[in-house]
Amino acid sequence: MARDAMIRARTQISLKAEVENIFKELGLTPTEAINLFYNQVRLRRGLPFKVEIPNAKTELVLNETRQGKDLHEYDNIDELFQDLEK
Repeated sequence: MARDAMIRARTQISLKAEVENIFKELGLTPTEAINLFYNQVRLRRGLPFKVEIPNAKTELVLNETRQGKDLHEYDNIDELFQDLEK
C-alpha cells in the first residue's frame, strides 16, 4: 500500500529530540512509530492507553521519581526480589 499521506504537527524541540532518541533505542524511525500508533488506534477504536489525571499521591510519586528521590537500581531480578523480602 502506498504511503503518500503527510502528517504535520508542531511540538517542542526538546520533546522531539528526547522522543526520537527513545525511538532510536527501540529501533524505530519516527514514521514507523507514528504508523504503529495509528494502527493501534485503528485496532482499538481509541487510544491504546488510558488518559487520566493522576491523583495527588500519584503526582507526588511521579515528581519525586523525576527528581531521583528514593530510587533503587538492581542488576537482576533476584536482587529486586531479595530487597522486597526485607
